Amino acid sequence: MSDKTRTVLYTNEASVGRITLNRPEKRNALNDELIEALKNSIVTAAKAESTRVILISGAGKDFCSGADLSALRKTSQASVAENQADARSLMELFLLIRQAPVPIVAAVRGKALAGGCGLASACDIVLASTNAWFGYPEVKIGFVPAMVMAILRRNVSEKRAFELITRGAEIGAEEAKQFGLVNQVFAEAEFESAVTAYVSGFEKTSRSAVELTKTLLYQMDGMSFGDALQTGVDVNVIARMTEDCQKGIARFLKKP
Repeated sequence: MSDKTRTVLYTNEASVGRITLNRPEKRNALNDELIEALKNSIVTAAKAESTRVILISGAGKDFCSGADLSALRKTSQASVAENQADARSLMELFLLIRQAPVPIVAAVRGKALAGGCGLASACDIVLASTNAWFGYPEVKIGFVPAMVMAILRRNVSEKRAFELITRGAEIGAEEAKQFGLVNQVFAEAEFESAVTAYVSGFEKTSRSAVELTKTLLYQMDGMSFGDALQTGVDVNVIARMTEDCQKGIARFLKKP
């Protein structure tokens, strides 16, 4: 299968697992094939010992425009059981991103709308070009951004989330950063190099330490303050016993 016919492209460059949504003619719209290929690529990237970060981007002008027309047509004609299976597949993708042992970064150019905005929001970090646009327009066609709501309300305030999901408006990169949807905004002319420089920063981090940190941060959802502290104690002890930590302490103690 040539690169042109693959819905998702994957390469491993040193410490970076690069995943590219590859339906530029469809603005990288989501369909069953792309979602399955994306899940498989994330699993493959996460299993590689050299991987310190996974980068997801879109081929062409847009990151991801949401579900494509065939997927929407399928939704309108499907049974309850079929719609449930379809929704669960997307849920599995969001869970996979949250549970992956390494950071997953979305590099967003152009449109990130509906499920595409949900995909970006599900990633641990979002880097946006100045030409990026974000939005949840589902309510305009009588649909509900249901699963992504669980992600969105963890990213932004309740009032910001309500505004985004009930008005269906698109917002630019800088406003999305103000909302809390985006971590960093880079100029379009320098986007590729800026993203590469940003993700290369993970080369200097300990994979085991980042994995424990990511797991703990998300595990604290819904915990009481006391329970979160106790879980922190447990992870603190585990971290101290890792090879990375032992070597890191030894290097630090050797410094003049």
